Amino acid sequence: QVQLVESGGGLVQAGGSLRLSCAASGRTLTSYGMGWFRQAPGKEREFVAAITRSVVTYYSDSVKGRFTISRDNAKNTVYLQMNSLKPEDTAVYYCAATGSYSYTVRRLSEYGYWGQGTQVTVSS
Repeated sequence: QVQLVESGGGLVQAGGSLRLSCAASGRTLTSYGMGWFRQAPGKEREFVAAITRSVVTYYSDSVKGRFTISRDNAKNTVYLQMNSLKPEDTAVYYCAATGSYSYTVRRLSEYGYWGQGTQVTVSS
């Protein structure tokens, strides 16, 4: 099994940037497709970005062009670079992993492994 730990969250002003990290242990990340999801207060958890084993990336419409997902297999870490942050990006951000080879990247239920989350707060 893989264990995931997110870091890098914090408080930032609108227009600023943050880089989230998701460090994996227990298994190499090359065995998994990875995703980032977020959950704002009172809302359901939603898809943000995903990166497959073959390094194909996917983004939600709300973050496309502002966020970039990447993976460093040597460091067993996945990143989410967030630029031009908006107050509506405020949420707890979760890293997730799937061992499936055929899956819908935007579907939460496809991911069997989750981190504990990291808070991102964007002030206006």
